Amino acid sequence: IASVVKVDDAKGEVAQRMRERNVLEMPVVDSDGRLLGVIHYDALVDAIRDEATVDIQTMFGASKDERALSTALFSVKKRLPWMEINLLTAFLAAAVVGAFESTIAKYTALAVLLPVVAGQSGNAGAQALAVTIRGLALREFRTSQWLRVAVKELQVGLMNGIAIAITTGVVVMIWSGSVGLAGVIFISMIISMVIAGVSGALVPIVLSRLGQDPAQSSSIVLTTITDIFGFMSFLGIATLLASTLPT
Repeated sequence: IASVVKVDDAKGEVAQRMRERNVLEMPVVDSDGRLLGVIHYDALVDAIRDEATVDIQTMFGASKDERALSTALFSVKKRLPWMEINLLTAFLAAAVVGAFESTIAKYTALAVLLPVVAGQSGNAGAQALAVTIRGLALREFRTSQWLRVAVKELQVGLMNGIAIAITTGVVVMIWSGSVGLAGVIFISMIISMVIAGVSGALVPIVLSRLGQDPAQSSSIVLTTITDIFGFMSFLGIATLLASTLPT
């Protein structure tokens, strides 16, 4: 491992190199090997920490430039465009629900359970998203390894989905007394959580491959995906198994 770092090396790579060599400072050189200065580990860690807190803001559509004591007008200017985008994506999810309006009208219990499916898939996607963004920030993997990350999250989503689906199915069975309704939410919960986990991994990777900040409003994109596919799987399966549902 080189005993110097180049000026264009990523912060995460430099920090990892310093930890591996167990040193508190390293020389910084340019592309020609000329000494530019010395980087200190404490300062580097502070910079990485600041970068991580910025990622938290951008994940939820807030600007990197906004601070807790920024003026209200500045905050509105930075947040409103992303809120408008979020509203548009919410209408997309609503359109999916609207496509199954007749099914919901006939089987009203479906409307009660829609938030359960959306909430669980949203949580599953958010967990995968957070782990993936952290992995990208700390250079734990390269974007070329996207398939390995996606497969891992698919496996996690499948195992968690089965566990959650069993619990949900039992609760719905006790609540409604309908085996059909319990079966519908059991199947849709597994499907939606698998899709959510894979999407949570792929959204930041795709943004990174496109040269964008992987944390920039990833949650808005992910929420759209989890809502649309969560509603579609639940209501679609309910439509297919309508004969088993209580009216």
